[in-house]
Parts: sequence; structure tokens; C-alpha cells
Amino acid sequence: MGLVHRHILVLVVSLLSTLAVTGQILHTPHQEKINADSIRADFDSRPYFGLYKDNYFTVGTAVNQKPSQYNSDVKFQVSFSQRLTRSVLPLHSYLFLYYSQKAFWNVFEESLPFHDLNFNPGIGLSKLVIMKGNLIGKLTLLLEHESNGRDGEASRSWNKISLSAAAFIDPQLMVHAKYWIPIIDGQQNRDILKYSGIYQAGFQAISTNKRWVFDFTFVKRKGWNLNGNIIVNLGFRVSRKSNQFLMLHYYNGYGENLLDYNKFHSRLRIGLLIRPNMFSDF
Repeated sequence: MGLVHRHILVLVVSLLSTLAVTGQILHTPHQEKINADSIRADFDSRPYFGLYKDNYFTVGTAVNQKPSQYNSDVKFQVSFSQRLTRSVLPLHSYLFLYYSQKAFWNVFEESLPFHDLNFNPGIGLSKLVIMKGNLIGKLTLLLEHESNGRDGEASRSWNKISLSAAAFIDPQLMVHAKYWIPIIDGQQNRDILKYSGIYQAGFQAISTNKRWVFDFTFVKRKGWNLNGNIIVNLGFRVSRKSNQFLMLHYYNGYGENLLDYNKFHSRLRIGLLIRPNMFSDF
């Protein structure tokens, strides 16, 4: 393994360890019947730095194919956010920065090369939706960028203005949706909407004993038919007091990574998942 690869792996492990600690106090049950000011005060008092999307480290191979060094890999994601304000902005919203990074690592090939790295920074405004003293959802407006940091024929890049909504049905179920207006600046991925989609919807479910989590996301690709990409996660909590899970991760469709956004992938992976005690962003 090269020196650069070792440095990247050490950085990832360090970030995941930090997020594993901070994520344990970010989400608490939201059904307590208290007034709106108390709910906002509770969120304002929470740590500014914490988990954003799921953080995971997985290994797997293609479905319905004989496993080989070319269709098997490691996939991991690091994702965190930094809240910049309390809920003092108009409509009691708050401003935050976030950063997510996905990596596709061909560990079964000689020299262990990274196949693709996808960088996804952004800035956004979020507003809690509170009704009759209950937190029932969240609205978020995002300006985000995604690219793979490469040049020439391998360069991939696009920007999105996204509006997302999450509805907390009860302590065990959240439904969510996200729609984006694309600003495509990459010359090598002008048709990315046909593969990486124009909106997504899904749900997250938690068992009553909080040991199991299940996520389902459908990303609608451009077009009038029902074509789409499917993402499924199943996790089992390692211990009742941790936010670490054994994870089963399934991706079916296009756009799993930017370099191969127009190539079909159907892959099943297993590994370690780190996520908030309640629901994660998407």
C-alpha cells in the first residue's frame, strides 16, 4: 500500500472515530410535548459539529456475477456538518456547512488503487417544523457541489440547488424527499441527469428496541418512465449504548460514483455503519 493510501486511510479512521463519539448526542426523541421555543432551545444547545449523512466502511462485490478483483471493492463514506448559527435567522432557521466524501477503492487489484473519490461540500439553511409542541419534520435548502477532483476525460462535476423535506411519522419512522435544480458545469457529464437522477424519495425505519435500522431510497432518473436507482441499507446495532452498526448495503442502478455515472452497477456490500441514534440526513 502506498504512502498516500495509508495517509488517507488513517484520516478516514480518525474522522469516523470522532464522528462515532459526537453522533451519540445529536439526536434525541422528538415527540416530547413541549413548546416550540423549548424545542428550538434544545437544538441550539447541541454541539455545532456532528454527523450528517451515514458514515460507513464496507466491502463487497457485484450481484449475479462471479466475484473477481475487478467487480469487488471497498466503498466508504465520511459525512459531517458544522452548524454556523443558532435559530436566530428569519423563520427560526439555522445555517450550516457540510461535507461528504465517498471513496471506491479497488483493494483486490495490484497496488490497491482508488477507482474514484467523490467530494460533496455545501452550505444550507434548515428549519424545524413544529406543530402543537411536537417536532414533526425539517425543511432544508442546500447549495451543493459534487466532483471527483480529476481533470481531462476523467473529470466529472456538477452543482445543485436542492430542497429537501423530512417528516417524522413517529419515533420509529421518517419519510423524506429531495428535489434539485442542476447546474451542470462538467464537460464530460452533460447527460448526468439521465443516470444520477432529478429527485429522490425514501424512508428510514428503526425497530422499537432500536437495535435494527432500515433505509430505502429511490432516486428517479430523468425521463417519464419509472427508471430509477435503488439504495437499501440494513443495520444491526453493535450494542445498545453505541451508534455503530453492522451494515448490509445494496446499490442497484446508475450513478453510484461520478467516474462511472453512466454505467450500471448492482453491488452488495457489508461493513460498519456509524449514524445518529435516531435518523440521519440523506
